Amino acid sequence: MIAISEELRQAVQDSKDNFVRLVDPETNAEYVVLSAETFAQMQEKLFYDDSPLTEEERSALLVELGLSMGWDDPEMDVYNELDPRRENKSSTQCLPEIRISIQ
Repeated sequence: MIAISEELRQAVQDSKDNFVRLVDPETNAEYVVLSAETFAQMQEKLFYDDSPLTEEERSALLVELGLSMGWDDPEMDVYNELDPRRENKSSTQCLPEIRISIQ
């Protein structure tokens, strides 16, 4: 680890938890100095999170996928009518009930 100069330490303190820009006078390359805590917070937000999806995230992805595939098209409403889990079934859309008795 490299120790910082007094000038740089003062600049970091004066930045009040923001970053400090540095310029290399020989190459004109720019650098940014920030606290390790700020860097860790940025890493959490910027890098890929491969943890399992929550139920809420899965539901949001399913809705997005369905919409992208056209399930919000009014012509698809007929499938809502055919859903056996729905209480308000339309009598014109229901299939007839067939009972078979085996003897």
